[in-house]
Amino acid sequence: LDIVYEDEDIIIVNKPKGMVVHPANGNYTGTVVNSLMNSHKDNLSTINGVIRPGIVHRIDKDTSGIIVVAKNDNAHKILSEQFKVHSIKRKYVALVKGIIKEDHLTIDKPIGRSSKDRKKMAVTDKNSRRAVTHISVLKRFYASNVTLVEAELETGRTHQIRVHMSYIGHPIIGDDLYGKPSTLITRQALHAYKIQFIHPISNKELSITADLPDDIKFKILN
Repeated sequence: LDIVYEDEDIIIVNKPKGMVVHPANGNYTGTVVNSLMNSHKDNLSTINGVIRPGIVHRIDKDTSGIIVVAKNDNAHKILSEQFKVHSIKRKYVALVKGIIKEDHLTIDKPIGRSSKDRKKMAVTDKNSRRAVTHISVLKRFYASNVTLVEAELETGRTHQIRVHMSYIGHPIIGDDLYGKPSTLITRQALHAYKIQFIHPISNKELSITADLPDDIKFKILN
């Protein structure tokens, strides 16, 4: 694992694309948890049991970037509360289809399970929860009809950025669940590049970033 920060209470991992966070149906090995169990077996929080030790939150398998892991139950409880009240700032970088005209926009649309496909989430008023994503345009690539954006989560719903971008007609490049497969990249071009929060034990503000992976960086530079 690419550990970008670690102290006595937390670990911050820069998860590569294609790696699942914790074991689940069809993915019992090769996960972040499997790796952590090899390196930190007796030094992870126990709140989520033996399947998800230390795991406070998740990102999708094919989304790369930052996740926070708790090394003890006290840190886990405090971090979970910070996620619950949305005091943790999480920023992503994404390549999306089309040219977004606005420099900044906020998508405030509720997300719930899709009634048409149970594997998908959707913007819906039925059995849903409020979801808010703030989008800032970083660069427009007119020749390839692609926009590079920063997405900041105010809430943390499953597939939130992917669903919201698809809803406004700018699905993430390479997202074959909410958009279409792409010849530009083999997975959704979404990277959790920054997290900012108050350390659960020291109460000091932490701001951690993770460099863009090569597959996204290459598409931006070319």
